[in-house]
Amino acid sequence: MRSKAFFINGGAGRVICSIPAFEKYAETHDDFIIVCEGGTDFFKGHPTLSTKVFDNWHKGLFENEIKHRDCVSPEPYRCWHYYNQECSLAQAFDILINELDEPRELPKPTVVLNKAEVVQGFNIVEEVKAGTGKDKVLVVQPFGRSVEQVGQDFIIDTSSRSFSLNNIVNIINELKKEYAVIIMSEIHFPLEENEDKARYKVARPQINDMRIWAGVINAADHLLGCDSMGQHIARAFDKTATVVTGSTFPVNISYPDHKDFDVIDIGEGRRVYSPIRIAIDEVKDRLNDEAMEMSKDQINSIIKSVKNRMGKSTAYTGNYTAPQQDYSSCSASPGNTQQQMNKLPQMDTTKFDPTSKGFGKPTKTNTVDILQKLK
Repeated sequence: MRSKAFFINGGAGRVICSIPAFEKYAETHDDFIIVCEGGTDFFKGHPTLSTKVFDNWHKGLFENEIKHRDCVSPEPYRCWHYYNQECSLAQAFDILINELDEPRELPKPTVVLNKAEVVQGFNIVEEVKAGTGKDKVLVVQPFGRSVEQVGQDFIIDTSSRSFSLNNIVNIINELKKEYAVIIMSEIHFPLEENEDKARYKVARPQINDMRIWAGVINAADHLLGCDSMGQHIARAFDKTATVVTGSTFPVNISYPDHKDFDVIDIGEGRRVYSPIRIAIDEVKDRLNDEAMEMSKDQINSIIKSVKNRMGKSTAYTGNYTAPQQDYSSCSASPGNTQQQMNKLPQMDTTKFDPTSKGFGKPTKTNTVDILQKLK
């Protein structure tokens, strides 16, 4: 029997959810590879899988690794148990990869950060604490990958998996009064008419590396998210999370029975299953169009969940100081790779601390202390 080349596509959330199934497969199979069409980020550092993973653009991949193997493309959305709401995304991968008849319990996904990623995430969170004066940090991921900005004023998710703009603005404006808030979004959206003069600031780190975002979630106190990758990162690191679902079913895409998760199902009773990656069904998508529109009571239930999980806010008493470095030399020397690697992602200073440049360091904390604290 020929060995297999598994092809995994889609976003980071799907990749993370495939990890437990591949770990099970590796218990009985040694000769296989995983080809990631959307990036290998979350397999990096994995103790058993990292050496078996390839980007689809890897030089010589077909001739050296694929030609003598059978190609397999497990699509969890096409698993009977998944589209009948009898398993999760991770379990659907497991059924297809390990050729099971029924879903089984799986461990959490294994995501391994290196020391630099842990420390960068820690530093980002510490700066936000210092800048807001609050010791508890909430990461908010308001949008999934299917969201798009239309013109200057509208943010739309045609899949109805993301928060609507008005709802998330109201939620953040309430929570930022008590907690330091980090917004995990490439799309900027205003929270107030004149944000520069707002009493309560939020942080909008400009981070392109998903593994650094994983470090931030790891160092923060709680995640508020939607049907997207943030919740799967939180699960991997045993963090608490409030996850809000609309057009998709909690049993499929989240962890509704886990003790660390509050899954608030806004779409319950008014959505229909949309057969994504099976068929294009415009009628069902239109029926789900307002599945994430919330009532005032639903907004309050989300806020209550976050507050119950995070507890009372306290004042920041750390010793974090921002550096007085000028990073302009990095852009002047594009060939200086080491400098660019050492440069931490820069904060969107107009939304956070106008005097801050980049990230500083905890003055009385060393790397060992940070790693120990985050274990």
